[in-house]
Amino acid sequence: MASPNSVLTPESEPAAASPPSAGHRLRSRIQAILLILFCLEVGIVLVLLPWSSFWDRNYFFSLAPRWSYLLGSSYVRGAVSGLGLLNVWIAITEFWRLRLW
Repeated sequence: MASPNSVLTPESEPAAASPPSAGHRLRSRIQAILLILFCLEVGIVLVLLPWSSFWDRNYFFSLAPRWSYLLGSSYVRGAVSGLGLLNVWIAITEFWRLRLW
């Protein structure tokens, strides 16, 4: 380990990291594509589901009848749709990043 007063010379500098292998690049690209597809799917479901009739006929609402009024509120539906839009935005930005990669 170098002391704080020592001077680094070109010979003592750490070696540069080697470029990633083709297998590593392919694996990270596949992971990015799966992330994009997952975020896009979850986003679309969260945007559309609160405004469908399935939202009102949900089994879980019957488990907590006191909460059904709150969960049926337009504000809660809008918040869930906002989370869906956020997921779609993440998918778009990841796609844009992958396209430039």
